[in-house]
Amino acid sequence: MSTSASATNSTLLRAFALIEEMLKEDRATTAADLCQRLDVPKPTVHRIIGQLEQEGLLQKEPDGRHLSPGPRLRKMALGVLAQRSVGAPRRAVLQKLAEELGETCNITLLDGHELVYFERVETNWPVRIQLHPGSRMPLHCTASGKLFLALMTPHRRKALLSGLTLSAHTQHTITDREQLEQELEKIADNTLSTDNEELIDGMVAIAVPVYDDVGQIRATVAVHAPTIRKPLTSLMEWAPTLRRAASQLQAVLDL
Repeated sequence: MSTSASATNSTLLRAFALIEEMLKEDRATTAADLCQRLDVPKPTVHRIIGQLEQEGLLQKEPDGRHLSPGPRLRKMALGVLAQRSVGAPRRAVLQKLAEELGETCNITLLDGHELVYFERVETNWPVRIQLHPGSRMPLHCTASGKLFLALMTPHRRKALLSGLTLSAHTQHTITDREQLEQELEKIADNTLSTDNEELIDGMVAIAVPVYDDVGQIRATVAVHAPTIRKPLTSLMEWAPTLRRAASQLQAVLDL
């Protein structure tokens, strides 16, 4: 192997290692953190960060110091998980859950300041809400969105909420920040979140977290139904079933 090829491979591997290290913690990371954790010279780390940032794989936070996944990296991650060969076990778990509960179930991911419906199994009931995979929803008025907010670090949640507009989608939407913070504290305690007609009138939902191997939330699994068929109290009885499905999904999502 030539010297130039070896150098290219070394830089590529270091770039992958840098991204991998950055993603290990559920918080923004600085270049200084990465230098220390990777034991790589500071100039090298800054050079690689600049290249990754230029390609949209990393991005700097507004403070100019902290780093987070860029739009291209987030899109790549969603694309990998969406591959049919990767998604078959995930789809099987969700399909079994939807059949057991008889209501629409979904898996959601957090992408920036929005909730993404990543996988979904619809019921055949005449009254239902059709949201295709890839649909984006606000965080403050969805069961899964509030769950992501509740299980964030306080610093990250504060930064994210400061930039969100808490728009009212129904008369039940929480639009007061102090009230929302109180709601999020309860959700964090129970690791269970609800949507009590907060996004759509007549529609309720519950969601539980899907954790990664270090105990951080990486996805949610949720069920929702119209109130004319299932009131929120009835959905709450399914929480243990959702948690079992979440444990199964943790093993197959490889998040």
